[in-house]
Amino acid sequence: MMTTGFALAGVLALAACSDAPAADDGDANAQEQSAEAGAESPEAGAEQPEMPEADTSDIPEVVAEVNGEELSGEDFTVLYESQFQQMAMQSQISGEEPDQDQLKEQTLESMIGNELLLQDAEDEGYEASSDEIEAIISDAAENVGMESSEEFIEAYEDQGMDEEQLRQDAESQVLINQVLDDLEVPEPSEEELRELYDEAVAAQEDAPSPEGAEGAEEDEMPSFEEARDDLETQATDEARNEAAVAHVDDLRSDAEVTTNL
Repeated sequence: MMTTGFALAGVLALAACSDAPAADDGDANAQEQSAEAGAESPEAGAEQPEMPEADTSDIPEVVAEVNGEELSGEDFTVLYESQFQQMAMQSQISGEEPDQDQLKEQTLESMIGNELLLQDAEDEGYEASSDEIEAIISDAAENVGMESSEEFIEAYEDQGMDEEQLRQDAESQVLINQVLDDLEVPEPSEEELRELYDEAVAAQEDAPSPEGAEGAEEDEMPSFEEARDDLETQATDEARNEAAVAHVDDLRSDAEVTTNL
């Protein structure tokens, strides 16, 4: 369940599709190698499967009401199409069609969860400063490879949106983040860290050896002590996510939620 990131998810998708820079050298090299491999393959001329399209024909004007607040079909569509695009790209590799009904349900639950968190933030009196709002926009710009907030805002406006709405979305994100940051999350125990480390070691041992590259060597696994900081971060992130899901569940148990999908 996605409990954060909804407010700017659609913005990121729009910006990435419009003015985001081309892939970096690593991606470009990978694409070039893939193209060369395809040219040498006997099936190079075979037709590639068509990219599936998102079906939003059944999306109502209001997809849900949360404690009297309406969640619009327009906002739902932006988020859904963003999520669907990622799944569609994966389907080109796996050959499996995305389950649109399931994805729509997940998208709606994400929206409801974020609205509950936002209402909780307002009830608790959280406030978003201008610096915090600017930081959210700056991070969003960086995530799609843009050099500045101004460039990101310009891309947003090129999609027919306005800067005021962008800043409102960023403000909502700040408030949601404040709620999640204040959740009590226990420090990971030594046993939990050891378990995570053992899982990482096992995963590396099961991973296939690199092929096609002379002198390719398997990366050496760091010791437990060397990996401790990363393990603590991973364990804390997992615990924070579990706490967020539990908090949304608590909020929803006391909320009036009506869905229209």
